[in-house]
Amino acid sequence: QVQLVESGGGLVQPGGSLRLSCAASGIIFLFYPAGWYRQAPGKQRELVAAFTSSGRTNYADSVKGRCTISRDNAKNTVYLEMNSLKPEDTAIYYCGAQNIRTGRYDYWGQGTQVTVSS
Repeated sequence: QVQLVESGGGLVQPGGSLRLSCAASGIIFLFYPAGWYRQAPGKQRELVAAFTSSGRTNYADSVKGRCTISRDNAKNTVYLEMNSLKPEDTAIYYCGAQNIRTGRYDYWGQGTQVTVSS
C-alpha cells in the first residue's frame, strides 16, 4: 500500500521561507515521477514542481526561481524548498506520485496547509 505523508506547512509572512517534506512508503521515489501540487480555495489543483520519469524537474512559471524540488533517495523523501513566499502561494500543498500502470498521479498525501500572511 502506498502512503505519502507531508509535513512542514504553516503560517509564514510574505517574503519568508518554508520547506515541505514528503515521506513515502510502498513506492520508491527514485523510480516514480513525483512532485508537489497545490490547491487554493475555489481553484483547481495545480502543479508546483515535479520530477519527471527521466529525473528532470518541472516548475510552474509562478514559482520558478523561488522554489526548488529535491529528493533524498536514502530517506525516500521529496522536499519542496519555497522562498520569497507571496500571499498567492497560500494553498494546501499535496505530494503526489505517478502510478506506473495507469500513467496518472494516483497516489496522494493528505496535504499540508501553507498560509502566507502578515
